[in-house]
Amino acid sequence: MSFRIHGVKVATFAGDLRRVLRYATYDWTREMSKPRRIITFVAILMQGYAVYCFLVWALRVPNGLLGLLFVLPRGGPGYLLAFLLYMIGYFVMNGMLTSEFVRKTQLEADQIAARQIQQTLHPQKLEEMQGYKVETFYRPFRDVGGDYFDVIELSNNRTLVAVADVSGKGMPAALLAANIQALVRSLANVEADPRALARQINKHLSRYTPNDRFATAVFMVLSRDSGELTYVNAGHNPPILFCSGSATFLQATGIPLGLFIDAEYDAGTAVIPPGGALLLFTDGLIDSIPGKNPNDRLRDALVDNSRTAMATLESLVDPKLNEDDVTILLLKRTARSASSDVSP
Repeated sequence: MSFRIHGVKVATFAGDLRRVLRYATYDWTREMSKPRRIITFVAILMQGYAVYCFLVWALRVPNGLLGLLFVLPRGGPGYLLAFLLYMIGYFVMNGMLTSEFVRKTQLEADQIAARQIQQTLHPQKLEEMQGYKVETFYRPFRDVGGDYFDVIELSNNRTLVAVADVSGKGMPAALLAANIQALVRSLANVEADPRALARQINKHLSRYTPNDRFATAVFMVLSRDSGELTYVNAGHNPPILFCSGSATFLQATGIPLGLFIDAEYDAGTAVIPPGGALLLFTDGLIDSIPGKNPNDRLRDALVDNSRTAMATLESLVDPKLNEDDVTILLLKRTARSASSDVSP
């Protein structure tokens, strides 16, 4: 027991030491506004000049060189003025850096809170679907991300599957992703048709988001008894429908959401046969896969329709290439259909 306590203290000390070193080597002026940055550097120069004067006096440089060295004259007034310059520079610089430190720590706290809130927006535990298995993977590039996925149970033994990818990264993208999540949840039972859902969300984003913000998305309604899919692909990476060694890419049926308020979206249809699988993902996955044909590697990962398929997909992400949020949603239909599990 005592060894564990000692180990915790050492780990805590090591963590604190790393934090101190990180803050000690961080350029706190880098993200300041230009006026505050200039004031800080002027304060640093004031301190440096005062120290320079004290060094010249300490070394007893001859008075004839004072004019060339730009040093205050020796004596009580010169000492007092150099001391005042140093203290003024010290207090000004300390005030500027302290305010920046407070701003950074508040920003870190806000990012931690935002990450915790966003985690609650994504499904923490998916409900079991008779005859199907759903696996998900989500990794934001920063503390928060602009990817969104959801699996929502509807009436008449149907399920809505949604995946979206907001343009940009960080907090702005996360806020828009949360907005899409709220819209999908509020419209799912009213507008269960993927076309109507895409139209409504597109109108909302076109009206209430900046012109440079948009989102790609896929909305699918699955009939669990038959495996039939009705989907809209709004400029998103084509989902891959895989069965018996062949792969079908569900191409875009419309433009990304939020670009044009009167955009129309067509609906596509497909079927997940028993033993088949459906893969939905965001472009962060594609961009993180090395090689020229990432879609081929995704298709190869689906060949093994076993418990290791998701692990294989996750292993494709190369940390050196990963510069975006990564979302993977894998929907498998068991060899026996949902309807065949029900006794006649």
